[in-house]
Amino acid sequence: MHARVERFPLSRRGVVFRKDLGVFRLSLLVRIMIGLYVGSSFVGEAALAGSRVLPVANGSELQAQVKAAATKVIPAVVSIASMVMVRDQALSDEGLPFGLFKDAPARRQYGQGSGVIVSADGYIITNNHVIADAVDVEVILADRRQYKGRVVATDPKTDVAVVKIPASNLPVATWGDSSTLAVGEFVLAIGNPLGLSRSVTFGIVSAVGRADVGVADFEDFIQTDAPINPGNSGGALVTLNGELVGINTAIASPTGGSVGVGFAIPSNMARSAMQSLLKTGRVVRGLLGASTQDVTPLLGKVFRLPDVKGAIVTDVQAKGSAEKAGLKRGDVVVRFDGQDVMDSGHLKNLLAASTIGSKHRVDLLRESKPYQTELVVQEAPRERAKKSQAPSASAATAHPLAGIVFDDITAPLARQMDLSVTRGVVVTDIEEGSLAESFGLQPGDVVLELNRQHIASFAAFQRLADQMKPSDLALLLVNRQGSVLYIPIQAD
Repeated sequence: MHARVERFPLSRRGVVFRKDLGVFRLSLLVRIMIGLYVGSSFVGEAALAGSRVLPVANGSELQAQVKAAATKVIPAVVSIASMVMVRDQALSDEGLPFGLFKDAPARRQYGQGSGVIVSADGYIITNNHVIADAVDVEVILADRRQYKGRVVATDPKTDVAVVKIPASNLPVATWGDSSTLAVGEFVLAIGNPLGLSRSVTFGIVSAVGRADVGVADFEDFIQTDAPINPGNSGGALVTLNGELVGINTAIASPTGGSVGVGFAIPSNMARSAMQSLLKTGRVVRGLLGASTQDVTPLLGKVFRLPDVKGAIVTDVQAKGSAEKAGLKRGDVVVRFDGQDVMDSGHLKNLLAASTIGSKHRVDLLRESKPYQTELVVQEAPRERAKKSQAPSASAATAHPLAGIVFDDITAPLARQMDLSVTRGVVVTDIEEGSLAESFGLQPGDVVLELNRQHIASFAAFQRLADQMKPSDLALLLVNRQGSVLYIPIQAD
């Protein structure tokens, strides 16, 4: 599948952009294309507006509200042109990059996005991917004035960046409260799609709290059907009151153009990130101090959960917040300060937004029984030969572990496979089309537990595996390059 992109190439979580403005691919048969947009508002000056848009009586009133909102916000939305120096990549037969041409000279590549003025003295909020690695940033205002922009700070984990221009008495956007945004509410997307400045599109909020899009580490996106295209990244998503409720960031599309599935960073998340960036130069986040994963229908049955929601604790870090609060592997976090936890991403966002040192009530299910504890939030650290298959030869091919080759972790094997752990057994090969492959097990995974039983060696693993029947569930706890997760394997 082919699509054109307007900026320098980048890749994030399965999305690969070619440097010649060519192909990008995305897992799960949907391609997330990072567009370029612009949005504006100020960190400390604009108060959150408490009023919401009332239902309109007729089309004329709706049209009047749309026109008023657009008129109010357009002056605060800017165009951002960035320049980076790139080297051409060598491409595999499938068209995917696998390395750089070492002797290729660096060349200029230009990208264009959007931003939103957030203070009268020239602070602009945009996406990190709009200005990432840029050696030159030009900002063009709605009245066509042009300034050299200075990148103040960036946060790739939320895809937020702050740019400053030497200007004063600028129009600013008013921050809105994204937590009150409702599905079905009318919104406008304002930016510079395809280089067409001061463009406004209209639609509704299709969903809120959208995660697992694959754009950033912290995702809580607003989904909208207001048309968004390349060049809108960093632009404004506003209500009919003209309140900034989101920073447009990405689209999902099989073609590269708008198909009515766009994503915006909620204003509350973007504003918080910006305030932290301006205050400390980085985003200060809270940390659970434990690895978690989402509850699937099968895991819900295994852990005897009433609902398919919550976050399963898969590993607890020493001396972290979770350990001090008494959390254990296998606990399922279901509520945080009385708020239902939908999945691990939701819990991650709740912790990240918490004040360092603050105390919170955490409700768990431990062995399917309710358990409550108090957690004190800590600050996240700054960024820094084969054996036989586990089933015996007499086991039926329907065995849940059939088709997998395991081995003890020896020092040479650990070096060869770049393993960070020395206990358990490592998956060295998986048969194509096997049950384990379909459930997501991968070569290089280190199995720490089988059906909640600790694995010290291949022999111990073999004994447990030989006792299993083809219809049994194999619940594996694996370490995958430092991340610990449960993988349930079971035949239909």
